[in-house]
Amino acid sequence: MRRRSISIATALAVVLGSASLMAGAAGTAAADSAKVLPVTSVGDMVVDGAHQRVYVSDPSGGKIVVTDYSGTVKATLTGLSGVTGLALSADSGQVYAAVKNSDRIIAVDTGTYTQTASYPVGDAPSDLEVVDGRIWFSQNTDFGSLDVSGAEPVVHLAQRGDVGFYGGSTFLAADPSVPGVLVAGNGGDLAVYDVTADGATLRARGQMDSGVKQLDLTPDGRQVLTSWGSGGGYSIGAYSTADLTQQTGYPDDAYPNAVRVAPDGTVAAGSFSWYEPDVHIHRPGDQVPVRTYDFPNTGNSSGADTLVDGALAWAPDSSRLFAVSENTYGTLTLRTLTDPTKELPTLTVSAPAKADRATKLTVTGKLTSKVRPAAGTALTVTRTDVESPKGKTLAAAKTKADGTFSFTDTPPAGGKVTYKVTYAGDATHAPASGSDAVAVSRKSTSLSLNNNGKLYAYGKDVTFTAHLGTTYKNRTVSLYADPFGSDKSKKLLKTAKVDSKGDISATVDMTRDTTVTAVFSGDARYADKTAKSVAYAKAKVSTAVSHHYKTGRIGSHTYYYFHKNTDPVLTTTMNYYKGRSQRFELEVYYQGTWYQTDSEYFALASDGTSAVRLEAPGESGILARTRSSYVNGTSGDNVNSTTHGAWKYFTFTK
Repeated sequence: MRRRSISIATALAVVLGSASLMAGAAGTAAADSAKVLPVTSVGDMVVDGAHQRVYVSDPSGGKIVVTDYSGTVKATLTGLSGVTGLALSADSGQVYAAVKNSDRIIAVDTGTYTQTASYPVGDAPSDLEVVDGRIWFSQNTDFGSLDVSGAEPVVHLAQRGDVGFYGGSTFLAADPSVPGVLVAGNGGDLAVYDVTADGATLRARGQMDSGVKQLDLTPDGRQVLTSWGSGGGYSIGAYSTADLTQQTGYPDDAYPNAVRVAPDGTVAAGSFSWYEPDVHIHRPGDQVPVRTYDFPNTGNSSGADTLVDGALAWAPDSSRLFAVSENTYGTLTLRTLTDPTKELPTLTVSAPAKADRATKLTVTGKLTSKVRPAAGTALTVTRTDVESPKGKTLAAAKTKADGTFSFTDTPPAGGKVTYKVTYAGDATHAPASGSDAVAVSRKSTSLSLNNNGKLYAYGKDVTFTAHLGTTYKNRTVSLYADPFGSDKSKKLLKTAKVDSKGDISATVDMTRDTTVTAVFSGDARYADKTAKSVAYAKAKVSTAVSHHYKTGRIGSHTYYYFHKNTDPVLTTTMNYYKGRSQRFELEVYYQGTWYQTDSEYFALASDGTSAVRLEAPGESGILARTRSSYVNGTSGDNVNSTTHGAWKYFTFTK
């Protein structure tokens, strides 16, 4: 059972003191992969490539969440108030975390996720970097080091020298490929230090934009990159490590807020952008991004989800980039962006719309990319028809200098003939494919399927009926159901001849959003045909109230009565899906209006239940209500349609 983070009394105080309300429904998230994080803030991120784990610190929640590369939570370390900076040891055996409110740095074993050591380091450490085995930590406008290599830990404070840092916390940057170098920045000041000796020796000082949210050091040691460049416009700043003179940076969108450099030198530039791409990927020195990522809109405003400040982290092999986005509900999502260093080519294929059987035809196309693959690149060509339903490989096509290609073929069978052309990709290009179909010497029939786009109650038995038009000999149709969710595969419902009216029907138990497909395989004179219908199913949501002493009517609603010092417990039951959470809303009634004060996601147990205990207000006369909902996308999956449970009303007496 989980306890809410704010009490009912606090919620009422918020309503009385502010007219700012949260309301609306969340939409569906989209990315290479994305999972909601059980955090309320992000202090830092670090990736352990040896164990394929992502560590995310949550200063507000006082915890560190550990996920795998897909975002599935593997461990949670709690009791770490104000935990911010994270750093990984060179051997990937320890993750170090700065626990700001405890004035210490802790060590966490990456194999067991257990705390192995705790080192007091003085006032409020925040950002962390490991350089040559020593742990460097920022402290407000200064920084220090922690050496744990000896019998006893050694702490050195006040290492900034005579650089006049001012303002908020100091940012640090380093790179394992650049030994003995540490970068520090604060406010509008930037400095490079030599840390090969016992302390930090100032090597260069300079200026940066005061809006910088993050620093990084390139793996060749030549440049310091800042999340906001100087000199106007939206860009990533670049400065020579030799003397911190400004160099050409990387264009970005409004408003730059993150920069991370991969071990191979690829630059990830992030921005807080509602209407433009959120992440730009640049090859070293290239002003034109090789790839961009635009987060979807899972909130309730016109602007899409945005990147959290500084919330970018590379996998050590540069194969993935991890980002944390936030929507207007405050929901934080870990997004895994795969193969970010590779260009995404496009491969177009154009075949004649119609052709005669046994007559030569020509297929053309083009392979396009920012940096075009070399002339003569081989492309795989596959023809699929009624005689070769699994596909027949034809002679390879080869690209010309401009990326175009063409080939000829004589289709031996009538019906739908599909030509698929595939580019295998290389070290700098992702694979690509394209296809086009030719209608060869066959007539077309009609095939329809009902119920497309309809929404049904959970568990309703729905009859889907397909209607087949005129054909030659084949009157058989197959009906398939494909429930949403990776745990269930497409299932054959029925294969049979249609009745005298041309109809065939099957029943689906609508426990999930479901795609129903009708398939006519064709015959000698009529082409194959497919019809699809996507129908939607609500989730099953119910909530039970406990610890009340009676129920009664107030106005048009039934209320649960609680003593003012009794904690209500709301137990929600929902049809279970792995990783699913319920959205729990709390509203308080004040002067004739219901005000939404808080909403939060709570994970379901394997039996589909989720119990939430609300802290009692300690005073009588308060009217409140709660509602549990399944929200497509932000509840952890998209296998049902958004469903809101009934409001539960309660009041408090002496």
